[in-house]
Amino acid sequence: MLFSQATYIERRRQLRDLVGDGIILLFGNNNSPMNYPNNGYKFRQDSSFLYFTGQHREGLTLAIDCNSGKEILFGDEVSIDDIVWYGKVKSAAEMAEESGIAELRPYGRLADLVAEAKGRTIHYLPPYRHENMIEIMNLLGIKPEEQKAHSSVTLIKAIVKLRSIKSEEEIAELERAAAIGYKMHTTAMKLATLPGMTEAYISGVIEGIACSLGSNISFGNIVTMHGEIMHGCPSPVVLEPGRLLLVDAGAETFEHYCSDNTRTMPISGKFTQKQRDIVQIVADCHDLALTFAKPGLRWYDTHMAVCRLMTERLKDLGLMKGNTDDAVAAGAHAMFMPHGLGHMMGMDVHDMEGLGQNYVGYDDTIQPSSQFGLASLRFARKLEVGHVITDEPGIYFIPDLIDDWQRNGTNADFICFDKVNEYRDFGGVRIEDDVLITPDGCRFLGEDRIPYHPADVEEFIAKSKE
Repeated sequence: MLFSQATYIERRRQLRDLVGDGIILLFGNNNSPMNYPNNGYKFRQDSSFLYFTGQHREGLTLAIDCNSGKEILFGDEVSIDDIVWYGKVKSAAEMAEESGIAELRPYGRLADLVAEAKGRTIHYLPPYRHENMIEIMNLLGIKPEEQKAHSSVTLIKAIVKLRSIKSEEEIAELERAAAIGYKMHTTAMKLATLPGMTEAYISGVIEGIACSLGSNISFGNIVTMHGEIMHGCPSPVVLEPGRLLLVDAGAETFEHYCSDNTRTMPISGKFTQKQRDIVQIVADCHDLALTFAKPGLRWYDTHMAVCRLMTERLKDLGLMKGNTDDAVAAGAHAMFMPHGLGHMMGMDVHDMEGLGQNYVGYDDTIQPSSQFGLASLRFARKLEVGHVITDEPGIYFIPDLIDDWQRNGTNADFICFDKVNEYRDFGGVRIEDDVLITPDGCRFLGEDRIPYHPADVEEFIAKSKE
């Protein structure tokens, strides 16, 4: 376990008090086969189960009776065959004791608990793995396609409340992930200008860094010359001098705390003037967000301030026109930034996204928009001390989107399509960092800064060649 037994006991007590009534079932994950049963994907524990137990083993479920306070860990002991192939591990009984859970029962008895609870509320989270969907169907008789709708909003809100505020212990683990992320991104910068490099090679090298120093990458690496594709996958194509390379990657520690950074670098080692103009706008938007990031202010307002600055600067380049406030209200800037400014970070790279964006990034005071671009803002509510969010503005030139808007006259009062078409082969730029909200503002996670201002990126690349 990463933290003390007392930490997990206290987390469960707070959860029990917030939910108040009924029985909570927190399902851990099982091993997932890749192409046959004994060739599995790397095991990854469910984040909420891990948050409340600290245990990484597969095949476990935690039950909490909110009324009596009783806690039961359900799981089977490993067999001698398991030990022969995988080595000796802690017994399920030892895990229960380590987590401060008083009772252990064989997994098969979970059905007995549910049967005994007839008439009481059973709280569970929206399942995302099919084996847990099948288990919920067997236990509660709810079909998989209906399970999300029947999941417990009370439990979701309680877990979001607890996991949203990072403790000092958690921040220290996030700092470890940030340190690994620094090594990944600075390595990518050094490799990007070497002759013969490919997107896939750079992706493989930085994934190796994450695996050797942490547990894994926190999401599939985005390493691409086509930065206009939000989630572009690395290809075996050789990098082309004169183009930009966008690298969006992060590390996940063994305890599943994540980092998430994006940098955009010139493959030739120096930005062209056209590239520098766009990168500088994104860097300035990134820095503007930091001045807004403080307790009590809504991240929605930060997003909108960034959109206004971006619009003003794009007007200076002749790419947009008209009144800035009107253009932003119409969502015209979303042609260039069709995503939100950031998302919450923690044990998941998009922290708790599986619990529902409405509950994680929004609250009773603000709900998601349906407007293109703004609809992709994953986090909008008021910031609190202990929140960790990403600051990730970007500017993209997406040929198909340009064609669609031009053909339909979308936001024609604000978009200078003739000028925009001169950038069709530009690609995209994104700059992303992880930010901790502090009592008097915010700070970056990670002791070392990955260069992102154009001059600093060029200087770093030049020094790496010395």
